[in-house]
Amino acid sequence: MSRWRPPTGPSTALITREGFERLRDELNLLWREKRPEVVKALAAAAAEGDRSENAEYTYRKKQLGEIDRRVRYLSKRLEALKVVDHLPADRDAIFFGAWVELECLQTGELTQYRIVGPDETDPTLGWISIDSPLARAVLKRRVDDEFSAELPGRKAQFCVVSVRYACN
Repeated sequence: MSRWRPPTGPSTALITREGFERLRDELNLLWREKRPEVVKALAAAAAEGDRSENAEYTYRKKQLGEIDRRVRYLSKRLEALKVVDHLPADRDAIFFGAWVELECLQTGELTQYRIVGPDETDPTLGWISIDSPLARAVLKRRVDDEFSAELPGRKAQFCVVSVRYACN
């Protein structure tokens, strides 16, 4: 059995100002602090002699590769991202950056989400990617609009309870 998975489609290149700054700070931390520390530790481990049996050398080499991969990804991604830091003209409709409160019509449960870019999703905060099925289904809806969304394992019916943006 292979581990091959079909490639995913390209993600939307939108991000909030806060998300962009967070990614930029991560890149600076990796490049200016973490990478030099790992390189120094790798050089010390390499100086110890036989590298084939040196666990510290192997670990640091792997760690350096992970940092370099992340730095390469962030460098390319930050260039491609478009920061959305303006509010839409129609603040009653749901667009990128909106905080949305939804009621599940089957269970009556209320949930709150923020629609953000794929690079800044955080389920613990309720931040969902604009590429997610729920976000795609809710875009351009307004308060009291009902819609259905294909969620993992089920189809659900929702009603928009409220829409707000960061400054209102």
